[in-house]
Amino acid sequence: MIRICIRPVSAFVALGLSLGVALPALGGSPFLDDDDEEKDAAEAEEEDAEPKDRYLVVVGADIHTGTGEILRDARLLAKNGKIIAIGYDDFEVPGLDYDRDVPLDERDYVLKILDASNVSNGRVYPGMVAFTSSGLLGGSGDMRDSIDMFNQNMVLALAAGITTTGQTSSTAKLKRYVPRDSRGDEDYEYDFDGVVIGGKSLSTVSWGSASAKRSLREKLTKVAKYLRDLRQWQVDVKKDKKLKEPSKSGIDSTILSVLRGEIYAKFSADYQDDIAGIARIAIEYGFRPVISGCREGWVVADQLGRAGAMAILTPRTRRSKDERLVAAGGSSIENAAILHSHGVQVAVIPGSRGIDLGGIAGRDIMHLPVEVGFAIRGGLPEDAALASVTTVPARLLGVGHRIGTLEVGKDCDLIVTDGDLLHYQTFVQYTVVDGDLVYDKQDELFFAHIRPRDDSLLAPLVPFDPAEVPLEANDEGGDEEGDEEGEEEGEEGDDEEDEDEDDEDGGDDGEEEEKEEEEE
Repeated sequence: MIRICIRPVSAFVALGLSLGVALPALGGSPFLDDDDEEKDAAEAEEEDAEPKDRYLVVVGADIHTGTGEILRDARLLAKNGKIIAIGYDDFEVPGLDYDRDVPLDERDYVLKILDASNVSNGRVYPGMVAFTSSGLLGGSGDMRDSIDMFNQNMVLALAAGITTTGQTSSTAKLKRYVPRDSRGDEDYEYDFDGVVIGGKSLSTVSWGSASAKRSLREKLTKVAKYLRDLRQWQVDVKKDKKLKEPSKSGIDSTILSVLRGEIYAKFSADYQDDIAGIARIAIEYGFRPVISGCREGWVVADQLGRAGAMAILTPRTRRSKDERLVAAGGSSIENAAILHSHGVQVAVIPGSRGIDLGGIAGRDIMHLPVEVGFAIRGGLPEDAALASVTTVPARLLGVGHRIGTLEVGKDCDLIVTDGDLLHYQTFVQYTVVDGDLVYDKQDELFFAHIRPRDDSLLAPLVPFDPAEVPLEANDEGGDEEGDEEGEEEGEEGDDEEDEDEDDEDGGDDGEEEEKEEEEE
């Protein structure tokens, strides 16, 4: 039975081999025809062809760079997701200043023009950076594999002006999927590798119990001694090549990276005694601590300033003072302002790290600017308030060289608003991530109906700004018009009454004359 099954198979194999040998001899190919070869050649050329350069130009708005500069009615140019020029008419834009007559399909680049002149009181700001968040990326683990580019929470975060967030031990951008027709680029493919832009930049250090504090001091002492021995060895080994490098046995790798300045040591502390202890040990061993919470930091702000500390806080947090203590304590709305005045860099985070659609508004990640507004109410300068959601968290996440400000060479992550970013009534109109327009307020379902732009289908036919004319003035004007109309109607009515009276008087006179004639 086995032989019967094998023979037909071997016969077919032999026949196929014979045809494969015979066909090339006849000038043909046993597998491909001419059309297939041309198709493969065309595909190979497409693969070898370089992708088109992507340009984005923003015009018609005031640009707040985040470095203290405000450029009135300026423009910004980005190429392939990087800012290459900011200013006025001192640089040329392809497709705008030249190449206007070149058809789109013949250009070797793609131009996107973001005209913010249709936004009332339009302003351009750097995209906000959330130091930590939950649920914005739609996945966990490696974001390159688990990101949900259609996540609703991502859209809401972009609507709030957030373009980058820290999650677990990495820093990721909110790169929403952009359809090819919206980009005008048929070769567009989603950049999964561009999602994660930073790795681990902080390490959480335990600071609570007495044993944790003692253990930390022992580790710091060993690592500090190792670093001194290593520096001395680097000097002596030049004279004696046989000297051995100091051993790393018993050396904590995390503490070693902290003392080398490679990562930050992050502590969680709220009470002034713990905060002051962190400041003292940081000064002693020469590293910059990052303190999360820091509710009573305003009491020991001078010590934190000397230690070069950085604080992550929530301005609306409330905690009563310990009544057993005579000294000042508890939370204060002036916490951020006092820390900033002593040289402490402040990053602001909301009370909730995720997006809450359950009816309790104002405390989640969408209302990050509102949280910063409370710090301003406590006395924090506006430039420091803007830095608390842009440059400072970017620096803490280790990506300050790429995001946080609008400067040449940095990533083109920006937002266009219809007012002051830190005002609670301001809406984000456009959000750009890596030079791609990923959010347009009037094209989304969430906020398109609220104060629509003039070019929106939802906009009224006659634009009306209630801020220009107070409601009281409108009411008074209406009353005056009503009074005038009433007076006119009253005058007309008086005239009619006078005519009626004249008619009545005339009628009475006629009746008297008739009576007199009858008597005669």
